[in-house]
Amino acid sequence: MPSTCHAGAARRFVLAASAFAALTAGLASAPACAQAYPSRPIRLIVPFPAGGGTDLIAREVANKVATSNGWSIIIDNKPGSGGNLGVDAAAKAPADGYTLVLGQTSNLAINPTLYPKLPYKPETDLAPVGLVAQAPLVLVVAANSPYKTLADVIAAAKAKPETLNYASSGNGTVAHLAAELLQKQAGVKFTHVPYKGAAQGSTDLIGGQIQMYMSSVPTLIGYIKNGKMRAIAVTSQQRTADLPNVPTVAESGYKGFEAVTWFGVAGPDGLPKDMVAKLNTAFNQAIGDAEVKKKLAAQGADVRGSTPEQFGALIRSDIVRWGKVVQESGAKVD
Repeated sequence: MPSTCHAGAARRFVLAASAFAALTAGLASAPACAQAYPSRPIRLIVPFPAGGGTDLIAREVANKVATSNGWSIIIDNKPGSGGNLGVDAAAKAPADGYTLVLGQTSNLAINPTLYPKLPYKPETDLAPVGLVAQAPLVLVVAANSPYKTLADVIAAAKAKPETLNYASSGNGTVAHLAAELLQKQAGVKFTHVPYKGAAQGSTDLIGGQIQMYMSSVPTLIGYIKNGKMRAIAVTSQQRTADLPNVPTVAESGYKGFEAVTWFGVAGPDGLPKDMVAKLNTAFNQAIGDAEVKKKLAAQGADVRGSTPEQFGALIRSDIVRWGKVVQESGAKVD
């Protein structure tokens, strides 16, 4: 009988020891599992077509993140509805860190007011990761235009209200609203001619059908450098490195004026904070690379890093700022 009791006690001790060993092994492996992210490819949604400015920025930065960290990042172009389809897909994806989106001013800050039935709310349905870049807009005229400066343009608009027209890539775009902001500050009124894209607007400006064009620096810099267009002013607070001789709107007499397209990474709401932190570090390191800065500058974009909190604050403040411009301008979706 004593031997049987001793044997049972021994078995219970062995089982308890085994359970303890399994528990401690599990606890020891937990941090390793957490650190394993990402263990499979990350999908970075670009809400615009391949080959455009947003796509080029996404590919350049994502490639650097991937090669520097040994990750796999797949670009998924999902255009449509002014960039809303791609952002909505990211907002509704599982919050596991494997679906991100490169959003921008239009679909994260302007569209919440412009589209009355937007299927997502940037402030609550997305987890900001961080800014990666911003690109100023530029106001251009044809090379043979009589207007040499912004002061010339404003003087002409005051002399003959609403006779001076300008093109943009569509109603409610950053370019359209930037021109509306300029008109308000200058006390003038232009006539807006919205286009469905950049190509036809450029052709019509050079051909004399329109007098001005407001668009992003990456879109128009080729025409400026080959002498077909004259840059009048850029909309950032500082001059852009690609157009160092072109003054800003602010230094042309409209203090505080700024209207840029910014680009930032976000994931679905609920993305774990450790993943957000890891992604933020990776993207900030990537845009700090000299070659990445050079390649983005060639596209007319400047790198702009941030913390997740700073990016979230920018989204919220720009929703209010651009929402007011949308309402005052009466901008409507095409």
